[in-house]
Parts: sequence; structure tokens; C-alpha cells
Amino acid sequence: MDSLTIAAASGLRARMESLDMLANNLANASTPGFKVDREFYSLYVSPDALDPFSFNGYPTTLPLIDRPWTDFRPGTIEMTGNPFHLAISGRGFFAVEGPAGPIYTRNGIFRLSPDGVLVTQAGYPVRRAGGGRIQANGGAPLEVRPDGTVYQGGAELGRIEIADFANLADLRKLPAGYFAAPPGVTPSPAAAQLGQGRLESSNASAAEGAVRLVSVLRQFEMLQKAITLGAEMNRKAVEEVARVGG
Repeated sequence: MDSLTIAAASGLRARMESLDMLANNLANASTPGFKVDREFYSLYVSPDALDPFSFNGYPTTLPLIDRPWTDFRPGTIEMTGNPFHLAISGRGFFAVEGPAGPIYTRNGIFRLSPDGVLVTQAGYPVRRAGGGRIQANGGAPLEVRPDGTVYQGGAELGRIEIADFANLADLRKLPAGYFAAPPGVTPSPAAAQLGQGRLESSNASAAEGAVRLVSVLRQFEMLQKAITLGAEMNRKAVEEVARVGG
């Protein structure tokens, strides 16, 4: 396979990964607390290509997505009036009990489970600072102070754990807007404020995503044309060789 076709095929693969990422961003443009994914491009050069006697001294480099990264910029905080909606102002994540340990989210849509535990939309219990869960008693409304302390009928139920991390790039993204910390990475208390009756919107812009989607599709078409051109050039080269040999 010639270098033109190889480079174009590698570019197509990178653009397909970009399309998947953009589609996920657009699908979550209205998900509260969602953090958009972006790509970091790099060039791949094989060890064989670095041989000075190969490729006439001009190694072929291939475009690829070196790694995706998450943009943790906060979204806009919007008023909802729902007492079970909470928004974090500043750094930090709600700490909840996931299936395999603590996980973290900026999505502040909560509810009470049938047994009165404050849980996320997915049913994960919200962690209380210092350990345990936020356990409500009866159907009286909850009041959440800016420091995360929850009251019901004047009685304190505990303080919601808000966790922060020194390096957000350490976090591993999970489905549905959750994050997990790798082994050995421990969170620290966040100096953030909570707003009750508010939600943080997604930081994924539908307009930006649509523009980037069109751009990637156009690049995809250009790379397809490059592959077609490479195949045509190879066909003509084979025909010319056959004609000279004949």
C-alpha cells in the first residue's frame, strides 16, 4: 500500500474516532453537569520509518488521536426551583456510592429512595462527609445550606461530601456523567458552595458541536477522495508497467 493511501486511511480512522466523540457530546448537550470530551492529535512514526535508509530519508507520519481529554470547565448554573436539584459553584464533585466504590459527578439531580436515602437519578446513595449516607425521616422537605449541610424540620441530617482532586486529568470518565479515581488517588474536601433549586448545565455546546461535526465530515470526504486518487494512481502505474513490459 502506498504512503498516500496509508496516511489517508489513518486520517479516516482518526476522524471516525472524532465523530464518535462529537456524537456523544451532542447527545449530552442537555445532560446536567456533563463535561465535554475533546481530542488531542499527534503523529505516529513507526520505528522502521526512522531508518535513514528507508523511504528515501522521508519517513511517513500518520495522524492519530493520541488521547481524548475531558474539558472540566463549569457549565451555566440555572434556576429550577426543585429542592432536590443542587449545583456546585466552584471546583468539586458530588461523591456517591457506586457499584464498586466511590464515584463522582457534577450532575445535581437527586431524589429520595423508598427508604428515605438521598440518591442520584441512577439510584446511587449520596455520601455524607465523614462516612455514611444522608437519611431522611418522613416526607418533610429538605433544606441544603451552601456548605452542603442538610436539614429536615430543623434537624441536621449530615453534610454532603464534595470531593476535589489536585489533578483532574487523573479521573477516569464513566458513562452517564460519572467519574472514578484511579487506585492511589484520594480526593480532598472541596471549598465549594452548593445552591439548592439550581442545576449546572452541560458545558457541551450544541452549536459548536454541530459546526465541528460538519468540519469533520468534510475532512472525511476529502480523505476518501485521497484514497480513491491513490487507488487510481496505483492502477495507472500498473497499466504503464504492463505496457512497457509488453
